[in-house]
Amino acid sequence: MHGYAFAEFILIHAHAGWSEHEASSYWPLVCRLLQQAVAQAGVAASEIKGIAVSSAMPCLVLVDAAGNPVERAYNLMDRRATEQVAELYAQVGEERVFQSIGNRLEDHPTLVNLMWERAQRPEVLARATTALTIDGYITLRLTGQRVLHRSGAGFSGCYDLRAGDWDYDLVAQAGVPAELLPRLCACTDLIGEVTSAAAADCGLAAGTPVAAGQVDCNAGWVGAGATQIGDIQSNLGTVGNFGVVHDTLDFVYSNVGRVMINVPYTVDGALVTIPTTMTGGQSIRYLKESFGQAEVEAERLLGLSAYDLLNVEAERVPPGSDGLIVLPFLMGERTPLWDANARGVVFGLSLNHGKGHLVRAMMEAVAYAMYDSFSLIERSGLKLNLPLVLNEGGAVSRLWRQIIADVFDVPIVLVQRREGAPFGDALLAGVATGHLPGLDISREWTTYIDPIEPDAARHRRYQEFFGLYRQLYAHLKDDFGALAALRAKYTG
Repeated sequence: MHGYAFAEFILIHAHAGWSEHEASSYWPLVCRLLQQAVAQAGVAASEIKGIAVSSAMPCLVLVDAAGNPVERAYNLMDRRATEQVAELYAQVGEERVFQSIGNRLEDHPTLVNLMWERAQRPEVLARATTALTIDGYITLRLTGQRVLHRSGAGFSGCYDLRAGDWDYDLVAQAGVPAELLPRLCACTDLIGEVTSAAAADCGLAAGTPVAAGQVDCNAGWVGAGATQIGDIQSNLGTVGNFGVVHDTLDFVYSNVGRVMINVPYTVDGALVTIPTTMTGGQSIRYLKESFGQAEVEAERLLGLSAYDLLNVEAERVPPGSDGLIVLPFLMGERTPLWDANARGVVFGLSLNHGKGHLVRAMMEAVAYAMYDSFSLIERSGLKLNLPLVLNEGGAVSRLWRQIIADVFDVPIVLVQRREGAPFGDALLAGVATGHLPGLDISREWTTYIDPIEPDAARHRRYQEFFGLYRQLYAHLKDDFGALAALRAKYTG
């Protein structure tokens, strides 16, 4: 990796259940980061042989005929379309939907978000000509082409997983204009070249080939060597998830598969099942921004990482956080619960608990949430190539990795390379343009470090706390629904 640039994007939560970005800011930010990365690499733009882009899913950027966003973009935490999920299930049947897309609408994919726009902002939908993903919008700005790779289509809510094409009947039943759907491509397809206008904005060379792209978690995993059936890697980015590479539709349509997220993988012919909790690394970011003012100030004055300082406080707390349990559902929950109404709970708070307890309890909660899915997959018999490889985001925290190892009762390693998805995108661009022989080359280029073994005693302790964690959700499930009704009544 010769050049790398990074910036955090501002999350906008205008209403309960909404999570947006200012879509008009995407392109200027991308241009700035591209210029920084190319300058850091010390290469001429003409030496860059290919481009590929990824983004987190599901997401939605509605653009007009000129390619301009018509509203803010939905990001993967948006959960506003709960009525549309219920409406489509009631109209066509939950089983009809699942047998086509191999997923649940409770993930709030593109289709139900378009239904929400039709119902709530028809004037916005009338101005839109294409429903793109975030990476699809950047690809549009680079090339002028409106496309979607099949790995992203798996998050659309209307992609027939068996047929490998749009389910136009389902789209029609949802009352959504089919012309909004972009052209489908394989991840490795070359879909266009950088235009002269884009080159003038971002500093790349006009004519540089651009690949169709991929989902960001897939990019991180492919880039870190997950290219074989059974490979398993985890991210602690905005969400907390892990991916299991496989090739069996039988699993997708099994009782376990139906409560997971299942999409085409970047590797041709492969699928990836992606158990996901809604707020992974974002939960610690929330604690930092809401309660970590001292750590943030220390970062500003002394150059110390606010996250590292929070870690130090959490390390002083024993496993189980002295009886403090968190339900980390700050924006609802995905697998395996599929409950958009669920919200965060701090259970057992006492005067002996401090900030470190809350940070550790949140880390343990994210581990419990992911383990809830992992235990189902493990029992299903799906092939798992251990150790579990931790990749991006909060995985840099050794404490968090140890907690996950102890909760899951599996060995863990860390990817030495820290660039994550951008490296996987560069790899995809190299394969798509023929400059690299195949995605498997990443296995030769990846080093795994800092192996961690689970501790049997801590695992037994965590099993007890995990059992109570599950009971708490079961006891509160109906109350979450009642709270959602009150929230809608009094806050809109």
